[in-house]
Amino acid sequence: VNELYVDDPDKDSGGKIEVNLNISLPNLHCELVGLDIQDEMGRHEVGHIDNSMKIPLNNGDGCRFEGHFSINKVPGNFHVSTHSATAQPQNPDMTHVIHKLSFGDKLQVHNVHGAFNALEGADKLSSNPLASHDYILKIVPTVYEDMSGKQRYSYQYTVANKEYVAYSHTGRIIPAIWFRYDLSPITVKYTERRQPLYRFITSICAIIGGTFTVAGILDSCIFTASEAWKKIQLGKMQ
Repeated sequence: VNELYVDDPDKDSGGKIEVNLNISLPNLHCELVGLDIQDEMGRHEVGHIDNSMKIPLNNGDGCRFEGHFSINKVPGNFHVSTHSATAQPQNPDMTHVIHKLSFGDKLQVHNVHGAFNALEGADKLSSNPLASHDYILKIVPTVYEDMSGKQRYSYQYTVANKEYVAYSHTGRIIPAIWFRYDLSPITVKYTERRQPLYRFITSICAIIGGTFTVAGILDSCIFTASEAWKKIQLGKMQ
């Protein structure tokens, strides 16, 4: 059962959303890669390092960034950039592959298929190395309630993206990978329900009825073929 309503389903979260980001930049050294977080509540954090890890790629020429952090439930952005580097590189290469971007807890439910990791596999390796990338996200609160009444909270999101070359006030190109987000006021709720007995009985009757119908058709075909064969045999005897 699916339904939509207007509310914040996870009021115990303290106004926070957990974010999981896993992204590879195969042509940018790890010491240059950083995560910056900004929002409309005044948060402005450059070089966020808590619960994050950088894994060298391509003999140290590239980097895989994995981070787990929280954002406030207000419009804002987080971006992967070289802004926190001690010295800015001359030609930072922001080509990348996104392995994971998800919000909230992962729903381990086989019958719920939503856009919980919509950017998985996004490949920008053939883009202009100096281009900035904007991913515009609309985050949709999602609730799953099982048959016992236990609720789990997660977030789906839609995404649009564009890329462009941006110049600083000094005329230098300092590209970044931006994730600009806003929250939808609409919550999606999935409710698990046991199948009613009458629906189960109806399904069984439909299966039985279908079986008899097919059996009747086969019997008719066999009878018709048998009669035709008899007529052929009689024709040969005359």
